[in-house]
Amino acid sequence: MKKILVALFAFSTSLCTMAQSKADYNVVPLPKSIDYTDSTQSYTLSDGFTIAYPSGNVEVARNANFLKTYIKEQTGLESLVEDATSKEGKKAAITLQLRNAKQQTANSEAYTITVSKKGIVVTANTDEGIFRAIQTLRKSLPLPSASAKKSKTESTGSEAVAFPFVTINDEPRFGYRGQHLDVARHYFDADFIKRFIDILALHGVNQFHWHITDDQGWRFEVKSMPELAKRACIRSKTVLGHNCYSKNEYLYDNTEYGRDCYYTQQQMREIVRYAADRYINIIPEIDLPGHMVAALSVLPELGCTGGPYEPWPLWGVSDDVLCAGNPKTLEFLKTVLGEVCDVFPSKYIHIGGDESPRVRWQHCPKCQAKMKALGLKKEAELQTYINKELDKFLTEKGRTLIGWDETLEGGLSENAVVMSWRGYEGGIEAARQHHPVIMTPTGNCYIDYYQLKGETNTQPLAIGGYLPVSKVYSMEPVPDKLTAEEQQYIWGPQCNLWTEYVLSSDHVEFMLLPRLAAMSEVQWLNPEQKDFKAFEQRLKRLQKLYDLNGYKYCGKYE
Repeated sequence: MKKILVALFAFSTSLCTMAQSKADYNVVPLPKSIDYTDSTQSYTLSDGFTIAYPSGNVEVARNANFLKTYIKEQTGLESLVEDATSKEGKKAAITLQLRNAKQQTANSEAYTITVSKKGIVVTANTDEGIFRAIQTLRKSLPLPSASAKKSKTESTGSEAVAFPFVTINDEPRFGYRGQHLDVARHYFDADFIKRFIDILALHGVNQFHWHITDDQGWRFEVKSMPELAKRACIRSKTVLGHNCYSKNEYLYDNTEYGRDCYYTQQQMREIVRYAADRYINIIPEIDLPGHMVAALSVLPELGCTGGPYEPWPLWGVSDDVLCAGNPKTLEFLKTVLGEVCDVFPSKYIHIGGDESPRVRWQHCPKCQAKMKALGLKKEAELQTYINKELDKFLTEKGRTLIGWDETLEGGLSENAVVMSWRGYEGGIEAARQHHPVIMTPTGNCYIDYYQLKGETNTQPLAIGGYLPVSKVYSMEPVPDKLTAEEQQYIWGPQCNLWTEYVLSSDHVEFMLLPRLAAMSEVQWLNPEQKDFKAFEQRLKRLQKLYDLNGYKYCGKYE
């Protein structure tokens, strides 16, 4: 009997001393409210716990499996995912549930996390809200150990996790929370695009603006024009550095770039599904009528001069654009955008519209004849003519056109959304005209700029400029010079990552992180919640999660 008591004492002691760590709800982005109901008590997750989801709900079941994976990766804890009506589900440690119609709030992504002696309960308006809550739980988990950082595939043992009793109520400030990536200047394969989407999900982003065509490369397969992507994806050479110039000539690497570097429609459909599972909408961009030299290399008859053209080996803005006076131009654009709409279910389709010089139009007989026929007084109105035709075309397909703020110059088409990049003024003007606006001014949002001041020799080559984490964090997307009514047209902000000087996926991540973390709080928090010093402390924990996932990031920030 004495031996049994000793054994029981030893066993109970081992339970008491079992490795246990504590969850921390101070994550990035910070939830709206964190109310500790009893700071002295906590609910402990240990190996073999159950995650329950609403009966028959496939989407929430998928979310439950995401949570299972996250917990396993960070803590080593194994869990079961069960339908809430099962025997195991009734004893679940974590319960995911949807509010009924009477309980729902206005924000579709709103959620509540409650931790008590009964367990962890996540309640949300929608399955998307459940996913946002899961990201908060994921980031609140204990930080991975040093051994876990080395490889997520190595077994590091399980560790019980204590969740302090709490009620968290949260919802994002903006319904549009975007991140842009240019794959035309440099190509990144489909596997990396999925990894990029995972990074966006971690930061609460819900819109991926995918820039897939430009002067230097065409990355979208057009089934009806198979030669377009096959040939226009390749440039014969690339200029060195920042358009290096010597003895009246540009200096090139004389190396072919981009052969077979385009996405098939099948690949893009798979990426769309992958993003949708993570509640991220993909907004494709076909930049027009400028930034079209790669397309003109295959279809020279669509240019004002007739060519010849080749995918542009320089950076910057080419004078060669689509001919606005050629009726085949609109036929081409409608064919391309029609296939874009077939691949991407997004309600929003981006048509670019930026940096489109009109010098060719000024000297093109077809363009001048079109202006005369339409009664136009200036070339900028030719671009508006194209935009209006495409606006009508996209509207008939149930889609909405987005354009850069240059689209304001000749007058906006009826349903246009404006993406304001040349400062805030374009967005302010569009909001005053009652057009939706996405704020992405260069001074706060262009993360192809250098991150550290005066240290260009210690950072990868960038386009120039200086945009530290603190400047991103300081952004206020809603200008106070707008009236309360006009402010309602500001949908939200996004960061843009152009890749003239970004050659690898590691470099993409380095430019993205941690500036995306700063933008995530701009997108999620009300202004009075923002505190850069407190953010820096939360960021240190988030960077440990970057380490676990092998994400590259700039370790120094200003």
